Amino acid sequence: MKKTFTALVAAGITAAAAAPAMADLVIPNLSYRTGPFAAGGIPYADGFNDYFTLLNERDGGIGGEKVQVPECETAYNTEKGVECYEATKGSGALVYNPLSTGITYQLIPKVSADKIPLYTPGYGRTSAANGKVFEWVFNYPANYWDGASVAIKYLLDENGGSLEGKKIALLYHNSAYGKEPIRTLEELSKKHSFELSTLPIDSPGQEQKSQWLQVRREKPDYVIFWGWGVMNQVAVQEAANIKFPMENFIGVWWSGSENDVLPAGDGANGYKSLAMHGTGMDYPVYADLKQYVHDAGKASGAGDQVGSVLYSRGMYAALVIAEAARKAQEIAGTSAINAEQMREGFENLEITEERMAELGLPHFGQPFAASCVDHGGPGAAMLQQWDATAKKWNLITGFITPDDDVLMPLVLEDSAAYAAEAGISERCN
Repeated sequence: MKKTFTALVAAGITAAAAAPAMADLVIPNLSYRTGPFAAGGIPYADGFNDYFTLLNERDGGIGGEKVQVPECETAYNTEKGVECYEATKGSGALVYNPLSTGITYQLIPKVSADKIPLYTPGYGRTSAANGKVFEWVFNYPANYWDGASVAIKYLLDENGGSLEGKKIALLYHNSAYGKEPIRTLEELSKKHSFELSTLPIDSPGQEQKSQWLQVRREKPDYVIFWGWGVMNQVAVQEAANIKFPMENFIGVWWSGSENDVLPAGDGANGYKSLAMHGTGMDYPVYADLKQYVHDAGKASGAGDQVGSVLYSRGMYAALVIAEAARKAQEIAGTSAINAEQMREGFENLEITEERMAELGLPHFGQPFAASCVDHGGPGAAMLQQWDATAKKWNLITGFITPDDDVLMPLVLEDSAAYAAEAGISERCN
C-alpha cells in the first residue's frame, strides 16, 4: 500500500482521486496545467471534467453509475504521461484520452496489451482510424490527415479550383504531432501541383525568428500551421510582426483557441484555423453547466475557461466518451461496465444530429457511426476566423470533407506497416 501511494503521489494524482469507489465509472484525465503547453491543457481539462460533473449532478451519472475522473498531471511530457497511465490503470480505468500525440504513440501498445480503449479525437496516430489493425484505439470524428486535406480543399476553393504554382509552407512543432501531416501534404502537392516547404520549430516553440525570416524571404502564398501551447501565440505574433497576410495563415484545430490570438491584439485579426466543432456558448448545454456546475461551485480549475474553443473541445471529448459508455451499458446489459465492454461501446457508437440536439449541442459536431473497420469517422472540418475587434471566432465555412482518394491509401499503408511490425493480424474479415 505504501509503495502504491508513493507511486500515485509521484505521478501527480491525489490519493482520493486515485481510489474511486469500484462501483463507479472511472475515466482518468491525463491533463497538463503546468509548463509551456498549459494554455491548451487547462481549458481542455476543465471542459472534460465539467461535463462529467454535469452528468453526475444533473443525471446521477451515466446509467445510474457516478463518474470518477482522477486527474494526473503530465506536463505534456511523454514519460510522465506513461507514468500517469501506469499509476491509474489499476483503478478500473475504462478509457484514456491523453491529449498528446507523443503519449498516444507510447500508449498504443500498452492499451492493446491491457485491453483498455484509447480515445484520441483529432490527434494521435492517424492510421489508428483503421479498426482492422488498431482494435483498441479510436480517433473519430477526424484526424490530422483529414485536417491537412480539408485545409487544401479550402484553399482550392479560394483559388478557383487550382493551386498550380502556389507556394505553401508548413510551419510545425518538431515532434510526432507536428510531423503527422507532412506525408499527406506531400501527396496533395503532387496531385495539385503546388510547391510545399516545411519549417520545423523545436519545442516548446518560443523562438521562431529564423523560421519567420525564411517565410519573409520565400514569400509563400499560404502558411499552414501545426502548433500547440505557447508556440501558437508566438507564431501569430511573429506573423503579425512581418505583416504576413493573416487571412493566408491557417492553423490546425489545435492552433485555433482564444489563448493563441488574444496576446497579439489587433495583429491577429483575420487569422484562420480549422475547427472540429462549433464555437461560442450559444448551445443549451451551457445553461445546464451554469446551473449544475458553475453556480453550484463545482467547476474545474479557476472556472474562467467556459465557452472557449478548447473548453468546448474537452467537453465534446467527454460527451463522446459518455455516449460510448451508454452504448457499452446497453450492449453489456449492465451499468457497471469494464474496459473491454467500453471498447464495444466505442466500436458500435453512433451519434446522430438528433442525439446531439438532445444533449444540448445542436449543429455542434458532425454525425458519425463507428464500426469494426472504421475507428476514424467522417473526417470533415470547418474553417473559423478570428475577429480581433469582437474578440471572437466566427465560422466561415460549413463542414468540408477530406480527400479520401488520397488519404485512404495512406491510412492502409501505414496501418499495414504497423501491423507487420507489431505482429498483428487484421480482424473484421
